[in-house]
Amino acid sequence: MYEFISGKLVEMNPTYAVIETGGVGYLINISLQTFAILEGKTEAMLHLHQVVREDAHLLFGFAERQERELFRQLISVSGVGANTARIILSSLSPVELERAIVVGDIDTLKRIKGIGLKTAQRIIVDLKDKIAKGSPEPQIFAPVNNTLKQEALSALVMLGFTKSIAEKIIDQIVKRQPEISVEALVKQALKGM
Repeated sequence: MYEFISGKLVEMNPTYAVIETGGVGYLINISLQTFAILEGKTEAMLHLHQVVREDAHLLFGFAERQERELFRQLISVSGVGANTARIILSSLSPVELERAIVVGDIDTLKRIKGIGLKTAQRIIVDLKDKIAKGSPEPQIFAPVNNTLKQEALSALVMLGFTKSIAEKIIDQIVKRQPEISVEALVKQALKGM
């Protein structure tokens, strides 16, 4: 089993990347999340998951370890293969996916191409406890009135920052810019950490 690959990014499109290392080019299947992170770079390091089938040995690469762990959890669900898991991770960020599973948001999962009601239910039933248990502070996913702050806080906690420090920084930014988007709020908070 391979843990990661690091090298020159030779070719890339939204579904795969070719990384050259040691004179060998490796074709690695990627999600849109990873594609967005790698875009414009010439060097890359991806966390790998290898899938061995009768007809192929496939590598799936992820820019973030959290995304790879979610991929592994998804493929453990009956009826969810590697390509379906990649589609799910291309449609939702790791934070959005974890939130949808923990709160049991079937509609969000059903909006993903190829995911029907039964598969969405199976994903939630099989992974809800695993993800809630692995989350440092699962109560941050509880529905509250201020969704903007909660989504930004969830993202920062999932990135490994302390909840209390992240809350303080988020509150300061929101006071200065009440109309800020979640993405911009997270980016500014990361700069302030």
